[in-house]
Amino acid sequence: MNNQFIMLQEAAGGAEGGGLTQSLIMFGLIGLVFYLFMIRPQMKRTKEAKQFRESIATGDKIVTVGGIHGKILEVAETTILISSEGTKLRIEKSSISPNSMDQLGNQQR
Repeated sequence: MNNQFIMLQEAAGGAEGGGLTQSLIMFGLIGLVFYLFMIRPQMKRTKEAKQFRESIATGDKIVTVGGIHGKILEVAETTILISSEGTKLRIEKSSISPNSMDQLGNQQR
């Protein structure tokens, strides 16, 4: 009876070595999924927003993050001057909503 118990313990001990390998593989897969579904898309959105802010020009209609609609009068390095219902406002480029052009384009149609 003792011999069978010792054999079962040895068999269970050998399986734990494979468990470590499986655990490392699972952590690697979790890291890969995390990168593919969370980090990579965020980097892509950040890149697209930067390209959008660099491509704005005088005469474009925009919407700020705060919801102010306006038309661009002047573009500086980090700020823009917009006209909104007769009022001129100077705002940071970073406060422009990246998808504002799509929203305004859909409203005009």
